[in-house]
Amino acid sequence: MAHSATPAPMPSPARPHGSRQWWALAGLLAVSYGVAALGALASADAGEVYSALVRPGWAPPAWLFGPVWTVLHGMMAVAAWLVGRQPDRLRVRRAHMWWSVQLALNLAWTPLFFGARQFGLALLDIVLLLAALATTVVLFRRLSRTAALLLVPYLLWVAFATVLNASIWQLNP
Repeated sequence: MAHSATPAPMPSPARPHGSRQWWALAGLLAVSYGVAALGALASADAGEVYSALVRPGWAPPAWLFGPVWTVLHGMMAVAAWLVGRQPDRLRVRRAHMWWSVQLALNLAWTPLFFGARQFGLALLDIVLLLAALATTVVLFRRLSRTAALLLVPYLLWVAFATVLNASIWQLNP
């Protein structure tokens, strides 16, 4: 006996494939690296300022910051892109909102620290950044484990930078 059953519909992907996804990634990379570029402009003399500071013995050399931030900003963008591909639009919007908050706090830190040399205000900013970033990691984890894992090195770096900022503020009254 033959059945004429209608096949079950194929599940649709969370987000459309193809060039639209790559444009989204390109846009997020542009935003993330745009923030990095604005930070670099705001701290054109950062190497000189950093070298002139009394720093703890465990402070990294000035040349290390550029390569580290280049990698971290790329990872931030890829993480946001992975989250953006998820189907739960409400959760994605909330996670991307926190990603944007942490990015704005990231942008504010450089002019506060290097431009204005307001180490105490920079410390307040980076503590807020650390909290916003931790929230972002939790929200990203609910949508994409890979996206959350991509942010872990950034979270660790910001935690280290927070302690460094506090030490510099203490050593440079």
